[in-house]
Amino acid sequence: MNVEGAEIGIFGGSGFYSLLEDAQELTVDTPYGSPTAPLTLGEIEGRRVAFLPRHGLKHEYPPHRINYRANISAFKQLGVSRVLGPCAAGSLKADVTPGSFVLCDQLVDRTRHREDSFYDGPETTHISFADPYCPELRKVTYDVAAGLGIDVRERGTVVVIEGPRFSTRAESKWFQRQGWEVINMTQYPEALLAREMEMCYLNISLITDYDVGLEDDPNVKPVTHEEVIRVFNENNEKLKRLLFALIPQIPSKPSCTCQRALEGARF
Repeated sequence: MNVEGAEIGIFGGSGFYSLLEDAQELTVDTPYGSPTAPLTLGEIEGRRVAFLPRHGLKHEYPPHRINYRANISAFKQLGVSRVLGPCAAGSLKADVTPGSFVLCDQLVDRTRHREDSFYDGPETTHISFADPYCPELRKVTYDVAAGLGIDVRERGTVVVIEGPRFSTRAESKWFQRQGWEVINMTQYPEALLAREMEMCYLNISLITDYDVGLEDDPNVKPVTHEEVIRVFNENNEKLKRLLFALIPQIPSKPSCTCQRALEGARF
């Protein structure tokens, strides 16, 4: 079977595949092992797109066991230059409400045991990561989301914890005191690895609930499992609308510097 590559890679679940034109499944081998699942390739309004469920087809890979290097490497092999990385996330601020989206522009890494670089030597490589997320993709996405009536923030900071456990109350309150908006378990090293491969990367944080340290805030209602599931399902529907409106609007030629990340990075 002849398989075309893809321009845009999306980390997303099976609910998106049925919307692709001429979808086909592809198994990719990488120098870093197997990705978490086969990739699904197809078209959205003439743009070639590859989908990959970061947690596996049955959500069998917890955040600390995802083969992030293989996932990003598989996208790179297919020719992907833009990666869209939606993720479920918790809120660290009362005004970042469940059901809203945050397009983060910064991250804080609090992980410990993850393979987080393609460059382990002998060629020493230092990637600039001052601005982890592509500003061009973030601006285009904000405009599209706002046009769809989605409650969206154009910027924010996500703190990435190791998982699979959630934060203690003390940890959560500490994160809140730093002024960070979002907490998640998968954004690192996924975003960094995309930068090392000179790919643009967009974060879309889908806020499902308030983190535990906010529970004593009088402006925050206690979170229930049923409410988290309801918001999660609603967010997925909004995400589908956003992605299928966004993809045709992504410029074919980037104006950012993400795809020149290796310039001057090596000794």
